[in-house]
Amino acid sequence: MILKKISLTVTNRTLKYMVNNSEHTERIGLFVGSFDPFTVGHDSIVRRALPLFDKIVIGVGVNERKQYMQTTDQRVSAIQQLYADVPQIEVKAYTDLTVDFAKREQATFFIKGVRSIKDFEYEREQADINRLLGGMETLLLVAEPQFANISSSLVRELIHFGRDVSEFLPRKR
Repeated sequence: MILKKISLTVTNRTLKYMVNNSEHTERIGLFVGSFDPFTVGHDSIVRRALPLFDKIVIGVGVNERKQYMQTTDQRVSAIQQLYADVPQIEVKAYTDLTVDFAKREQATFFIKGVRSIKDFEYEREQADINRLLGGMETLLLVAEPQFANISSSLVRELIHFGRDVSEFLPRKR
């Protein structure tokens, strides 16, 4: 309940900013992550944010110090296939600072999903940094209850133990 109230306050501030700052001809949202793999929770955030933006860029982050289950090309390709029929969604890999990627893509907002108070605190700090470094606002969307416990880490662990994870991975609609 507290998370919903806090998130609504932050989201309302961001929505007011969206309405009052119409100098941008195109509202571009940036949704970033390693997406290893891209889950139904990620898909829920993208689909719920889509009506608010002219375009959403899904940025697949590449960190050379991190070990991935899937290659960058596999992650990008899987997400591109999922949204092949949605022209307002672009999927791109990036290796630099997220704020620099955002500027290059001319994004006007970061889109973030939060599942818990812990997520909220982390994303609030990141939103402050992104506002300071890039002048960008962050739209926080609270995870739908049925997706609140799903994470890429959980899915990877289940895969490691040979479990079926199909219910956690989005299907093309």
